Amino acid sequence: MAFSRISKLDPPSRGIFRRAVVMLCSLLTSLFLLHCVTSTSTSTSTSPVHASSSRAARLFEDWKSLRTRRLEWTISSRQDSFILPAPGLVSSRRLVSPRFAGKLSPLGEGSKKLPQALIIGVKKGGTRALLEFLRVHPDIRAVGAEPHFFDRNYENGLEWYRELMPKTLEGQITMEKTPSYFVTREAPARIAAMSRDTKLIVVVRDPVTRAISDYTQTLSKKPDIPSFESLTFKNRTTGLIDTSWSAVQIGIYAKHLDNWLQYFPMEQILFVSGERLISDPAGELGRVQDFLGLKRIITDKHFYFNQTKGFPCLKKAEGSSKPHCLGKTKGRTHPNIDPEVVQRLRDFYRPFNMKFYQMTGRFFGWDD
Repeated sequence: MAFSRISKLDPPSRGIFRRAVVMLCSLLTSLFLLHCVTSTSTSTSTSPVHASSSRAARLFEDWKSLRTRRLEWTISSRQDSFILPAPGLVSSRRLVSPRFAGKLSPLGEGSKKLPQALIIGVKKGGTRALLEFLRVHPDIRAVGAEPHFFDRNYENGLEWYRELMPKTLEGQITMEKTPSYFVTREAPARIAAMSRDTKLIVVVRDPVTRAISDYTQTLSKKPDIPSFESLTFKNRTTGLIDTSWSAVQIGIYAKHLDNWLQYFPMEQILFVSGERLISDPAGELGRVQDFLGLKRIITDKHFYFNQTKGFPCLKKAEGSSKPHCLGKTKGRTHPNIDPEVVQRLRDFYRPFNMKFYQMTGRFFGWDD
C-alpha cells in the first residue's frame, strides 16, 4: 500500500534536478582545484604558511593584471583616448593626455632631451664661469660635468648622450659645455647631424693670456714639464712659433671658426668675451639670455666681485642660498713669462685676431 502510494508521486521537477547537477559539478571542480593547489604547494614549498601566502600573492597579481587589461580596453575604446601611465601609476588612476606624451615623466618631473644649446669653447676662456652663471636661470638645465660626446664618446650614440642630460619641462633649455668641441675637426658635422638648429656659444679670450693660463693649468698637474718659452717655439733662435702645441693652436680662433661656418650660419653662434665676463658679467649674460630667447632674469643683483680671486662670484648659486665662487682650480697665479716671448706671440696672433674680428663683427681689443 505504501509502495503504491509512493509510485503515484509526481517526478522531481526539472529545476531541482538542474540545481543538483550544478552543485555536483561545483563540488567536483572544487575537489579538482584543491588537489592541484595541494600538489603545487607540496612541490614548491614545505611550509603551509609560505604556500598559502604565495598563492594569495599570485591570485592578487592575476587580479591586478586582469584589472589593468580591463582598464586599458575600456580607455582605448573611447573616442577621446588617453595613454596609460607607467604600471605603477595605474592604481592612482592618473591619466596622461597624448598632447603631453613624451614631454613629461610619470612623476611630472620632465623628460630628458638632447641639448638645444652648447657651450663649445674655448678652453681656459671662462666656460665654467659662464655655465655656473647660466644655471641660475630657471629656464636653463645644464649638465655639470663635461660629456665630451662629440669629440671622445661619439661612438656611444645619441641615446647614451641623451641619458646624460638633466630632465627638463616644457619651455626649458637643455645645455652642456665641452670647450674642446671648438677645436675638434669632426664636431661641427656631428652636432649638425644631431640638429642644425643647435645654438652654439663660444667664450673667447686674449689668445696670449689664454695660452699662458692653459700652460699654468698643465704645470699644476705636471710640474716637470718644459718651460713656457721652450714650448712656444719650434726654434727659439729663429723665433718660429710651434703651432702644433695645443696651447698655441687653440688661440687661432679664425681658423677653427672657418670649420664651423661650413655647417652653421653665423647667427647661430654667439661669441662671449672672457674679459667682459669678468668686468661686466651681467652685460655678457644679458647677451647670452637674448641669444637663447630667454627673459633677462640674471642681472647685476646676482653678482659680487671677489677681490681675492679677482673675478665675479654668484651671491646665490643654483639651488642654494649661499654665495658661490668657482673652485681653487680657477684663478691660478700665472708664472712670469719672458716679455719678449709674450710680444712674439702677440705679433703671431695679430693677423688671426683681425680676421676673427671681421668674421664675428665684434672687436675684442686684444691688440691694444
